[in-house]
Amino acid sequence: MDLTTISKTVWNVDALHSEVQFKVKHLVISTVTGSFKSFSGSVRTEADQFENAEIEFTIDVNSVDTGQPGRDEHLRNADFFEAETYPQFNFVSTSFTKVKGDLYKLIGNLTIKGVTKEVEFEAEYGGTEKDSWGNIKVGFEVTGTIDRKDFNVTFNALTETGGLALGEKIKVIANVQLAKEVQQS
Repeated sequence: MDLTTISKTVWNVDALHSEVQFKVKHLVISTVTGSFKSFSGSVRTEADQFENAEIEFTIDVNSVDTGQPGRDEHLRNADFFEAETYPQFNFVSTSFTKVKGDLYKLIGNLTIKGVTKEVEFEAEYGGTEKDSWGNIKVGFEVTGTIDRKDFNVTFNALTETGGLALGEKIKVIANVQLAKEVQQS
């Protein structure tokens, strides 16, 4: 049996060519988009096959950016993320299965503010290419929705008409480029 066919391949998130965004309804009538500027992660696969990949991803909470410094500071404080106490969001996959074509279902445990919940995302494979330096890269777009209340991110205010000022469902969009780790001989 050829052991190279069952060896683990490590893929590291290329943060320069990746982005993590979130979208939340504001005043029920519009959407605010934000991002996290600092994150890291890795994927372990059987050879170059992504089915059943093992995925770990970490986000630096202090890197939140909505384009409004005052709002970003509010998101970091105790009303929302409590970044001083919980400086990272963590995700560890429990399954990564092909649905059809380039679509995968990603299930795993997401930890925010010390609370871990199982979440499900859709991942769309974007392709595999070599960059100018011969590095093998793959791309995925990961999307899904989480309920911020599940993670004790419960701060809210009411509008004049009695509605919630801030939506509870958070859309997550991550465009991730992975770089195949070069095996040292």
